[in-house]
Amino acid sequence: MLSTIVFSAASLYVILCWITFPILRYFRDQKGFRKYPNYSLFSGITDIPYCHLSSLGFRSRDLTKLHEKDPILRIGPNNLSFGGIDAIKDIYGHSTTCVKDVKYAITSDAHPHLFDVVDKPSHAAKRKRLSAAFAIKNLERWDFKVARTTERLLAAFDKLCTQPLPAGSIPEASDLTVDFNKWANLFTIEAINNIALSSNLGLLEKGNDFVTAQKRDGTIYEAQYRKSQNTSAYASSHFVWDYQNFRLFVRLSKLFPKWRKAWAEAAPFKDVIYHQAVTRLDRYNKGEKLDDFFTALMDDKNGQPQNLEWGEITGEIAAILDAGADTTAIALTQILELLIRHPQHLSTLREEVDGVLAPEDLLAPYDTVKNLPFLRACLDEALRIIPPTSAGLPRRTPPEGARIQGEWIPGNTSVSMTIYTAHHDPTVFPNPDEFNPQRWMDIEERKRMEPYFIPFSTGARGCIGRNISYLEQTVVLASLVHRYEFALPNPDWRLQRFEAYNLLMGEMPIKMWRREVPN
Repeated sequence: MLSTIVFSAASLYVILCWITFPILRYFRDQKGFRKYPNYSLFSGITDIPYCHLSSLGFRSRDLTKLHEKDPILRIGPNNLSFGGIDAIKDIYGHSTTCVKDVKYAITSDAHPHLFDVVDKPSHAAKRKRLSAAFAIKNLERWDFKVARTTERLLAAFDKLCTQPLPAGSIPEASDLTVDFNKWANLFTIEAINNIALSSNLGLLEKGNDFVTAQKRDGTIYEAQYRKSQNTSAYASSHFVWDYQNFRLFVRLSKLFPKWRKAWAEAAPFKDVIYHQAVTRLDRYNKGEKLDDFFTALMDDKNGQPQNLEWGEITGEIAAILDAGADTTAIALTQILELLIRHPQHLSTLREEVDGVLAPEDLLAPYDTVKNLPFLRACLDEALRIIPPTSAGLPRRTPPEGARIQGEWIPGNTSVSMTIYTAHHDPTVFPNPDEFNPQRWMDIEERKRMEPYFIPFSTGARGCIGRNISYLEQTVVLASLVHRYEFALPNPDWRLQRFEAYNLLMGEMPIKMWRREVPN
């Protein structure tokens, strides 16, 4: 009898909260959103269709196609997606009144870090604290860290090189010795850990991502850095778009073997970061004077203690290590694939790089290659055509509302425009699906396009780490194209991508061999 009552009560709750009330709110239409086309038949009632869209693997590209017909789409009961380039400044610009959306609050820890803190004054204080460390003049002082890590990457690649590929042939399976996406990610993990914490994990020597993890109770165990990071993003990105039911969906998903395994594989990432943090703290307490981001968190520019809570310090470390290893690896993987597929652009880039490096040079020094125009054009065009963060970064209108893309949007509404959509607007970027670095070589054209080129977002919440990413991409790409030749498995091979928060890249097996560099 009791079980029948409980079941009936639960059924009534589900019917009321998930069906009846949402339908009533839809027809009441308090915010006037029924005038906007729905992404899905049920988008005005529930966020579940958008969660489903996310599960398909490239929601930003899919939304971009839909926006060709409808400039504003309702992708949830209280969630609007914009497709016009004017929305960039309205939602993300320096003068916007929008703030970070609820998504950042529900996925953050007890101590929000720079990238997920919602409150504007708190964000401004955090950004001011870290801005000096992220300034390009400091990064150039640290370019030796990127150089050393790049040398380690090249040493690993030298060991994996094969004999030159005969002209007109495709590689043997046994010659596909490099999964470039894996190695790019191992490089970026090592580079950002060195920049942030002065650490060396030995991943480029081992050729895998096994590291030490540490629980809060001191338990030490072995975990996979890259795998846990990627799986964490993959798992939560499926459910997070339904803010109200996110935690419920996570609990329910663990009833299924596939998702139970995914959450278990994701769990070690926080322990990996924690071990890195406490190891660096121990070195700090022992008096080691190291020049890195950790020092900027502990002491101000005058060497006085910042007196931050340990939870805030570990939160900022987690943000730097997470973002710093992820997007740059995606960018490096994609630019190399694009250049291999477009040999005319690879040839132009090599000619430019060879013009400033000697044939015997192992490494491309940052000071030597940082101002090469076609090198930067290649990097920017790859970031444009498939941004590592393609998604629409969710924002929330202020209580009084905001004007976006010429429409007055009521307060407390989730709004976004995907970076992919901005980068594929044909009025800004003619033939937007074409990989064409030359479009960036004309100074006036570059000036015209740059306001709509937002791979690191824009405004006050733009990515503070963009200079790190450009530094790493510049040194690595110039060094690679100068030293090696490459081949994909065959002309029909395609790089797999899954859009979580950022893109998750599949394996990229390639053949590599040493170049004969002309004198």
